[in-house]
Amino acid sequence: MRKLSKETKEEMITSIQSFFLDERGEEIGNLAAEQVLDFITVEMGAYFYNEGIEDSISTLQSRMENLEEDLYTLKRPIRK
Repeated sequence: MRKLSKETKEEMITSIQSFFLDERGEEIGNLAAEQVLDFITVEMGAYFYNEGIEDSISTLQSRMENLEEDLYTLKRPIRK
């Protein structure tokens, strides 16, 4: 897995802290938020990654079907 940029990681940590405060009324520090982020990344990252791959496959298949239809419309009749 690619390493997150420092800026992205900081944004995610801030988002986790906001979630805990807004949804649970709990204030957590940077270390605790980073641990939550690490847990999600390690334990659940593969699930989200695989879902992205499945979405990409579906999109590609749909586009290939459309391409095939477009190509058939380009066929010219054969004169005998």
